[in-house]
Amino acid sequence: MEQLDISGEFDVHEYRHGLKLLREDRETMHLENRDDFACPACGEPFEKLFVTEARTSSFGKPTAPFCLARTESQLLLLTH
Repeated sequence: MEQLDISGEFDVHEYRHGLKLLREDRETMHLENRDDFACPACGEPFEKLFVTEARTSSFGKPTAPFCLARTESQLLLLTH
């Protein structure tokens, strides 16, 4: 199982073969893990990935465990 590399910046294009883009706008992406990539925080497979460069974001009520990972300019929220 390949773990997402977040050293430097997270580059979604390196994982495009296994991540399906669900939504994207100027500062955020919401992706689905279709290749059992491992979470960079806990090492377990994750279901969905939210990547943002925005200073603030709001979420509904999480219904599953989640992990956070940070690069210099991005915040990654991974749901399990």
